[in-house]
Amino acid sequence: MITFEVKDMTCGHCVSMITKALKSVDSQAKFTIDQAKQLVMIDSTSADLKELQDAIADAGYSPVLVDHEISTASVQVKSCCSYQQ
Repeated sequence: MITFEVKDMTCGHCVSMITKALKSVDSQAKFTIDQAKQLVMIDSTSADLKELQDAIADAGYSPVLVDHEISTASVQVKSCCSYQQ
C-alpha cells in the first residue's frame, strides 16, 4: 500500500481528477481517496511508486509520500538479538 498526502486536493473535482490519473497508469489498482484528510492510498500491482506519484503530479497536484508498505515476503532480515523470522 502506498499512501500520499495531497494537500492541494480540496474538492470533489480534485478527487475525480486524481481518480482518472491513477486509472490511467493502472486500471486495476485499488485505491481510497480521503478528501477530508487529504490522503490517497493505493494498492497497485502493475504501477510503481514513481508512476503513481507522477500521474498525480501530471494531473496538477502535489503528492507527498507518507507511507510505502512493502511485502515482507521479499524482504531479507538479518537475525540479531532474539529476533526470530
